[in-house]
Amino acid sequence: MKRFENKVILVTGAGSGIGRASAVRLAAEGGKVWCTDINEKELKTLVDEIETAGGTAFAYRFDISEVGAAERCVEDCVGQFGGLDAVVNMAGILRFSNCHELGLDIWEQVIAVNLTGTFMLCKAVLPELLKSKGNIVNAASTASLQGLPWGVAYAASKGGVLSMTRSIAVEYAKRGVRANCVCPGDINTNMAQGVTFPADADFDLLSRITSLTGAKGPEVVAGVIAMLASDDGCHITGEHIRVDGGILA
Repeated sequence: MKRFENKVILVTGAGSGIGRASAVRLAAEGGKVWCTDINEKELKTLVDEIETAGGTAFAYRFDISEVGAAERCVEDCVGQFGGLDAVVNMAGILRFSNCHELGLDIWEQVIAVNLTGTFMLCKAVLPELLKSKGNIVNAASTASLQGLPWGVAYAASKGGVLSMTRSIAVEYAKRGVRANCVCPGDINTNMAQGVTFPADADFDLLSRITSLTGAKGPEVVAGVIAMLASDDGCHITGEHIRVDGGILA
């Protein structure tokens, strides 16, 4: 399929995980992919892979939580590729802690990256998407739909992303812009790398976030993202699609 020929897609969190898999998939379908992440080394490896496969991509270091960075990122993307047709917001961080022990600094860090950063990029790209009648795909989570033990900040941020996305969808539907979320669950990525659990964690609770079919790779989410961002998703807006192997079935 070449659903993204002559289309420009901005992907955040492209250095790893679902963001990386999405960038690879979108480029394979003919898209020009503006790959952003805070990790420049991983971005270079990604762009080299895409270009070796015959695709078009550009690596752009981007800290989604930095004030003013979203506007610069969009401006540079449009300057390089001439427009913008879709945004795939996959940048995010995860921290675990007992709620009563969670430091305000960690709460603010998670909210700044996952929720405020997503908002700032959505705000910055909407003028371009209004021109192209484009769309947004944001990263929510199964944590936006059910309780996540030790993940109060993460769950709050993703619940905010889901509600924000629905509001954007309603506000801009008649103006030709769509906005949707994916809600991954039990996906093998490096997001949890280095994350520690509370000393008194009850690991029986992890069954709440374990899929019925076993963990899958990020490419299974990338396929859904590609559908939503393409014309195949033209009648889908304000929706969340779970990619969770039956966690919430």
